[in-house]
Amino acid sequence: MFIQSSTPKSTLRPVVATRIEPGLLARQLRPRNPTVSVIVPTLNEARNLPYALSRLPQCVTEVIIVDGRSTDDTVEVAGRLRDDIRIVEEPRKGKGIALKRGFEAASGDIVVMLDADGSADAAEIQMFIEALVAGADFAKGSRFLAGGGSVDLTAIRKCGNRCLTGAVNLVCQTRYTDLCYGYNAFWRDCLEFVPVDVPGFEVETRLNMLVAAAGLNVVEVPSHEFCRVHGASNLHALKDGLRVLRTIIRTWRQIRRGECRTVRSRQVELEPTVDVEAIA
Repeated sequence: MFIQSSTPKSTLRPVVATRIEPGLLARQLRPRNPTVSVIVPTLNEARNLPYALSRLPQCVTEVIIVDGRSTDDTVEVAGRLRDDIRIVEEPRKGKGIALKRGFEAASGDIVVMLDADGSADAAEIQMFIEALVAGADFAKGSRFLAGGGSVDLTAIRKCGNRCLTGAVNLVCQTRYTDLCYGYNAFWRDCLEFVPVDVPGFEVETRLNMLVAAAGLNVVEVPSHEFCRVHGASNLHALKDGLRVLRTIIRTWRQIRRGECRTVRSRQVELEPTVDVEAIA
């Protein structure tokens, strides 16, 4: 449920023009009823897309399919599922590259990352949006919070995730419970502080470390992960785990050198453009 403004309709308020400098996060200008863009990277997911998108809540205003040269009917199937779907073709390989392309194309106030394999419950997006409207900058899904869970995590992946999560918590002074999970949502204005500059599955780790380094308000949202509906995952536990570890080391070094962007202020300079007293 979205929080509505308590300002009476009859109250006159000045119309203002804003000057937002780089490095400033204008939280007070965020809408209480935001538009929502859902980014879905795809590669041969024609059979899975109907499951992945079937439970999207009404708050979603835009779905962007970033397709990596699928050889099946992914694009055709996507076009038939919703009227608000936009197809963006991305010839380069990698989840990180696809997400970056989707972020650039998104027009919503809030951006949601959703996998196309049907393993995530799209209805949970409502909880992410509520957390953001309540004051968070970045809402990350967690399979290890009360109310969350997974029927897809193998013992090896679970152990690796726990170790990598502990490493990030140590170097970033965070309390994350689930590092390697791709179900996240955030206000689009946060992209200034979290550049997407890695190509593969390590993108979630990179984002989680950068939002912490930037000083953004992060909350975890319980999420339940199901098994992939059709086909085999492109994730390789050992190979991608090593890539995540290298990303942690690289990002930690950048944080120590002060190379990551941080939020400088929560204030925005406002210039009244209408004389309210004159109207009265």
